[in-house]
Amino acid sequence: MVKKSVIVAVGIYLVGIVAANLLASAFGPAATPYIAFTLIGLDLSLRDLLQLTMKPWQMLLLIVVGGVLSYVAVPESGSIAVASAVAFTAASAVDWTVFSLVRGTWLLRANVSNAVGAVVDSTVFVTMAFGLLPEAICLQIGAKIAGGFLWSVILRSVFLRSVIRTSIIQESR
Repeated sequence: MVKKSVIVAVGIYLVGIVAANLLASAFGPAATPYIAFTLIGLDLSLRDLLQLTMKPWQMLLLIVVGGVLSYVAVPESGSIAVASAVAFTAASAVDWTVFSLVRGTWLLRANVSNAVGAVVDSTVFVTMAFGLLPEAICLQIGAKIAGGFLWSVILRSVFLRSVIRTSIIQESR
């Protein structure tokens, strides 16, 4: 049985990526550092939290669903929709891999993987959506790393204990 906290985390994860795309499409490149800090930082940290409770195939499915939703949310925005779907999927896969390889506390693993995921996400998204804009890429990377750190601290206190208990119970079955 899946705990409510995991279902809530999955919902927030998917709604976050859709909201980020809608806002980027509506407000353009100037809004992306704010979106990166709040919503993408949240998504990167939530993905790491969810990895503790999901089997690899479930995590892969969640990443694919998030990538599809990234496109479906704003298909009329063309390059932003494609860039978001590609960037989200690539960054999530890299974040997942790095989180799996790094050892230490959840907070350390989450923030190292978030930093790497932020570089991939920002570089791919900005370049595909708006062209090669080094300042925008750097701003997004910094915003995602800072937002990911803030969200990881919040998530650790709000969800982590519940998620770890769920994960331990599932592994013992």
